[in-house]
Amino acid sequence: MHIRISANNPEQNQLLEVVEVLRRGGVIIYPTDTVYGLGCDIRNQKAVERIARIKGVKLQKANFSFVCYDLSQLSDFTKQIDTPVYKLMKKNLPGPFTFILHANSNVPKLFKSKKKTVGIRIPDNNIAREIVKELGRPVLSTSIHDTDKIIEYTTDPDIIYENYKDKVDMVVDGGFGNNMPSTIVDCTGDEIEILREGLGELIS
Repeated sequence: MHIRISANNPEQNQLLEVVEVLRRGGVIIYPTDTVYGLGCDIRNQKAVERIARIKGVKLQKANFSFVCYDLSQLSDFTKQIDTPVYKLMKKNLPGPFTFILHANSNVPKLFKSKKKTVGIRIPDNNIAREIVKELGRPVLSTSIHDTDKIIEYTTDPDIIYENYKDKVDMVVDGGFGNNMPSTIVDCTGDEIEILREGLGELIS
C-alpha cells in the first residue's frame, strides 16, 4: 500500500490508517527529518524480528532506534538521565539526532539480547511524530539504505515503494526525503561523544 500524507498538515484519517497497520503487526516505511525509515510497533515482537530480516541483521546485534513523540516517553526504555544530558536533548529535539542512552530492562527483552544501550530519536517531522502520538508508544525504526553502491539513501518515495512494496505493508509518502542520516550522539560515557556526523549540528 502506498499512502501520500501532507508533511505540513497530516490528516487524521490517514494517520489512523497508518497506525492501524502498525497495531496489526505491520511494517511501514515512513518519512523522518532525515532519511526514510523502516518502522513497526515497538511492542510487536514478530514485526521487530521482521524488520531485522528485511535489513539482513541479527536482532540481538541490531542497532535500531526508538522514535518518540517527545521526551516524556524516554523513561519507558532508558535509565535515569543526567540533568546535563536531558538539557542537551531538550535543546536539540525535535531534530535530526539519535541520542544513545543507557537502556532499562525493557530493551533487552525486545531484542532478546543483553543490550545495555538504546538509540532515541524525536524527529522534526510532523508525520513521524503524529504516527507515534496516535499509536501511543514509540516506533522501532531503522534507516532505509539504497541498493546502489554510490547512493547511500533513496530520497524518492516512488522508488522506495517500487523497491519495498513486496517487503512491507505500507509506504507512507511524505515527499522527497533527505540523503543524510541523523547525527549520532553517545551519552553513555563520562564525556558526550559524536559517533557519526549527520544532518544535525549539536547545540550545547
